[in-house]
Amino acid sequence: MLDYVQAETTYRNRRAVSIEDDRLRVTVTVEGGHIAEILDKASGMNPLWAPPWPSIEPSTYSLERHPEYGNDSESKLLSGIFGHNLALDIFGPPSPEEFAAGVTVHGEASVAPYAITSNATSMQTRAHLQVAMLDFERHIELKPGGIVAIRETVTNLAGIDRPIAWTQHVTLGPPFIEHGRTRLFLPAKRSVTYPTDLSPDQAYAVNAEFEWPAAPTKSRSTIDLSTYPDSERSAGVTAHLVDADREQAYFLSWNPGSRLAFGYAWSRADFPWISLWEENRSRQQPPWNGQTITRGIEFGASPFAEARRSMIQRASVFGTPVYRWLPAKATLHADYLAFAFQSGEMPEELVSVLQDRGMVSAGARK
Repeated sequence: MLDYVQAETTYRNRRAVSIEDDRLRVTVTVEGGHIAEILDKASGMNPLWAPPWPSIEPSTYSLERHPEYGNDSESKLLSGIFGHNLALDIFGPPSPEEFAAGVTVHGEASVAPYAITSNATSMQTRAHLQVAMLDFERHIELKPGGIVAIRETVTNLAGIDRPIAWTQHVTLGPPFIEHGRTRLFLPAKRSVTYPTDLSPDQAYAVNAEFEWPAAPTKSRSTIDLSTYPDSERSAGVTAHLVDADREQAYFLSWNPGSRLAFGYAWSRADFPWISLWEENRSRQQPPWNGQTITRGIEFGASPFAEARRSMIQRASVFGTPVYRWLPAKATLHADYLAFAFQSGEMPEELVSVLQDRGMVSAGARK
């Protein structure tokens, strides 16, 4: 194995580091540590979302100089966000006091500077979260067959036990996301819509339980969540508990035009929840400006993006905790995979392919 070195490139005007093999190229931003690109070379497609607005380094952002990114606790994150960003140790907005102390939406990990070293096919990324008093490391390695193996390590520098949110905020975007075409499968039947109405363009009923993929609507019909909506504008959030009889969780998304299948696989014990976030040209405020098309498939320790106090007060949904405990001076690890490959069908063939590759157990049901 080659020695790890510092070797930066640029990605959409951002400092970044890339690794690649014959199947994939993976690119991570130096600031924010976002996995901005998992490029499938066979199709030439990166399924991960790139915002339609210009991206800047979060360290250069200020509310006064950059009104084009909005004027709230989300603005610094939005100035530099890309496809897969990490929510740690909150998944959602900070309190006013936390914001005054320097915490942005989804926590410091998505705006912090990272020290990144790499060789041809693997990289190490490290960040110190000063306000949260956490150290974070992520090791990324390309494996044969279009697989990206990822290990994350979170260390509590404080001398107290603490509840944390820890969510992989994976967001897919065009051209992979197509209205009425791009498909999705989750092994997570037990589901609930967000507890409040988020938008006039939200069709989903509020705080309604359902079974994947038939989400109830305000008009007392249902929407099939397994296909991206074919509508001019839509928005909403739903939460999904990975089936309790599974050790291995995953999601699969498929674009019929490119024949690209893309997804992640992880341990249910680490991340029992999947939060689906849909923004389809609904948000009119800067920097969204009614132009953004996304599908967030966010797997983690929490079902909803919400403030820390709300998370703790909620405690559980469907009898399952909505946060993880990180003991004093302790370290937690989480291992997961991303994958991309060509396939002509969705979902049956893809499930069998995942079983053949050992990404899900042979007993995984459709």
